[in-house]
Amino acid sequence: MRIDVVTIFPDYLRALDLSLIGKAIDAGKLQLGIHDLRDWTQDRHNTVDDTPAGGGAGMVMRPDVWGKALDQVLAPPLTAAPSAETAPHGVQEPLHRRVLVIPTPSGQVFTQRVAEELADADQLVFACGRYEGIDARVAEHYQSAGYQVRELSIGDYVLNGGEVATLVMVEAIARLIPGVIGNPTSLVEESHAASGLLEYPVYTRPVSWRGLDLDPDLLGGNHKLIARRRRDQALTRTATRRPDMIARLDPATLDRADRALLAHLGWAALDGEHFERIKLRPARAEEIEALVQLGRATFPDACPAFLSDDDVQAFMDATFTPEQVASWVNSDDAALIVAERVASGQLLGYVLVERDLPDGANELVTDPRPRCLERYSQAELGYVCKLYLLPSVRGGGIAGALMEQAKKAAANWGVKTMWLATHETNRRAQKLYKHCGFKNAGKRSFKVGSTTCRDVVMVASL
Repeated sequence: MRIDVVTIFPDYLRALDLSLIGKAIDAGKLQLGIHDLRDWTQDRHNTVDDTPAGGGAGMVMRPDVWGKALDQVLAPPLTAAPSAETAPHGVQEPLHRRVLVIPTPSGQVFTQRVAEELADADQLVFACGRYEGIDARVAEHYQSAGYQVRELSIGDYVLNGGEVATLVMVEAIARLIPGVIGNPTSLVEESHAASGLLEYPVYTRPVSWRGLDLDPDLLGGNHKLIARRRRDQALTRTATRRPDMIARLDPATLDRADRALLAHLGWAALDGEHFERIKLRPARAEEIEALVQLGRATFPDACPAFLSDDDVQAFMDATFTPEQVASWVNSDDAALIVAERVASGQLLGYVLVERDLPDGANELVTDPRPRCLERYSQAELGYVCKLYLLPSVRGGGIAGALMEQAKKAAANWGVKTMWLATHETNRRAQKLYKHCGFKNAGKRSFKVGSTTCRDVVMVASL
């Protein structure tokens, strides 16, 4: 690649001779030309600017001076004569990809994706404006002449000239040229790379510094665990510092653990195409009716196929009533936690955990306690009575995030063990609960309407 910079302050660009960029130039991986715009002036004062047409503050850089400079720096022509082999119909083919880059606060924002695109060019020519900028006809002319023209901004602020922005862009682009960076893996893992995330925090020796110790997992040699830990840190850092980047993530590129963590951080792919803000919070007394409807909308989908519609309806009529739901919301021995779509306030799912008090003191626990739990102290048990989501939002990590909230609520009661039950044929739910730390403990019988079902009982230690 060749990079040319046209400026009225050539010394400003001497920094490009340093560090990795300077080494790339010395090694022949990059050609660099710095040109003084005043070399193309024709008056004794080397004038490069004039007053703005139509009046106004400041000065504008002249198009005639810039035209002479760019004509020379951008030569030779962009196309070669057609060859019989490659262009039998006489169509001229591109010989070089040359891009004219004009740094300006009014340009497109320069990003890592733009840097990657420009790193594939054969020549980049940076036109460093000063004062109020370069006459707009310069960009118009070279674009109409067949050159690719990119007006780019490095941020929402104004500098005195384009030199600083050029330094930034040249360094971002040049380091992507093969051979400039010694370890190409670093380009993959860094912030704003193809993953769309900020880079995870990095550490080195000493292991302990000023009371701060390194994570032992980073020192254990388990590379799979280290990769997962770094991935989690990258997701967390991005969600905290740059939520706009989370909103742009492609859900198809994330695994189950990624989606679960993002749900915990307040993000879910509700339509399968992009992430949206969600909120996990306690249910409110004023939304009793909405909770009743949510319960009735989600329960049938979790029922085994052999249950009749009458059985399902009878169970819902007895369970999802305003009175019953109100008892869950208002009890100190129950926690009803909902997942809410922030943009619309729509309720997406919920979890109900109950404190399993001894001697029948908690009337909320109406399900029969399985015999396989007899070895546990009742005072230390918490019961995950319900965990349901709308079918359209499953697989986005919301269920796991709700379960974590249920565990926190139970821990605040002093609960040591959580238990739940799900139908023995519901493999999807059992898989989820295993991911949440539950394991099989036994079986129980459970009636839905007039039909007795067989449930798998699962427990998890807190």
